[in-house]
Amino acid sequence: MLNDIIVTENLTKNYGKIGAVQDLNLNVHSGETFGFLGPNGAGKTTTIRVLTTLTKPTSGRAWVNGFDVVKEPDNVKKEFGIAQQHMSLDRDLNVKENLQLHARLHHLESSERKRRIVELLDYVELTEQADRMVMALSGGMQKRVMIVRALIHRPNILFLDEPTVGLDAQTRRRLWELIRRLNRDGTTIFLTTHYIEEAEALCQRVGIIHQGRLIALGKPLELRQKLGLFTVETLANNTDTQYHYFSDRAAAKSYVQNLPPELKTIIIRESNLEDVFVELTGQKVSED
Repeated sequence: MLNDIIVTENLTKNYGKIGAVQDLNLNVHSGETFGFLGPNGAGKTTTIRVLTTLTKPTSGRAWVNGFDVVKEPDNVKKEFGIAQQHMSLDRDLNVKENLQLHARLHHLESSERKRRIVELLDYVELTEQADRMVMALSGGMQKRVMIVRALIHRPNILFLDEPTVGLDAQTRRRLWELIRRLNRDGTTIFLTTHYIEEAEALCQRVGIIHQGRLIALGKPLELRQKLGLFTVETLANNTDTQYHYFSDRAAAKSYVQNLPPELKTIIIRESNLEDVFVELTGQKVSED
């Protein structure tokens, strides 16, 4: 039986009259990479802020490795590390100094600090960058330093909030490999993203959130199967794209063969999580 390391029960967070998160019931299994997928403003970051004790819920409850985020915040903080969306390293310190500062905040003994920093910098292939100022690093290197900093105290859970925003495709894929390796080595990862490809490439399960509400939860393949594994796109009058979903390619081809001739542009492709989101909400994940 899988153990749930994160659980929320009717979790709600309002900012005035704005419902950022509404009645969220979520469970994240220990040892998995869980993707929280949705457009900007959907409630992803607010959820992380509640789970990491940065803000209190308006109502409902949440537990991190069995600890209540409101009643036991000090215990919760020991369970996780977080790499936020925006660069949050100390600009006036070099890489090693940033890590030393964070290790001190977590009360690591001097010998353990040194050993852990050496170990983690080697793990993310940044040993040669240890004495460089963080602002002299590339965006991808800064992200890796932020992940290392989040891991300094050996947390059970790593929160990654939009970790690849602003990175080029090559750097993004290199960071994906690091995330996969961390998960293989036993870290539970809670990943927020609005990149469909990222969620499908990294996550064993995904939760799709829209306007603060969870609208789908499951393995990417399961969510696609409910919709249809193959998509037929047709273009009528060169303006109106329509989408039709089928359980297999043969059914999709059969449908295409019987289409009227005025539908000139036809594409058959595998469905994806973007299709799932569009069918559930009427908008694309990339839309705000």
